[in-house]
Amino acid sequence: MIVTTVSVFVDKRHIDDFIRATVENHQNSIAEPGNLRFDVLQSLENPAEFTLYEAYISDEAAAAHKDTAHYRAWRDMVAPWMTKPREGLAHKVIAPADSSRW
Repeated sequence: MIVTTVSVFVDKRHIDDFIRATVENHQNSIAEPGNLRFDVLQSLENPAEFTLYEAYISDEAAAAHKDTAHYRAWRDMVAPWMTKPREGLAHKVIAPADSSRW
């Protein structure tokens, strides 16, 4: 399993637009083969800061996500709304090791 956390900082004028676009991306992403989770989180302290928590069964499934039409459409749509480029950090899952616990 692989988890990627993506930090996204959005211009305050586009928070609602970003949420709408990202929820649509979420809905498509959770239907992908190999997807375990695709959570969209908004900071309580800074509503313009978001974290995407993406869990996939394998590196290949995570890579396939970036080749989907919905991801590419989301990426291109939200890029102008960001105050800086998004930052992704891949993680090795230690626990739960059993994917049925997801």
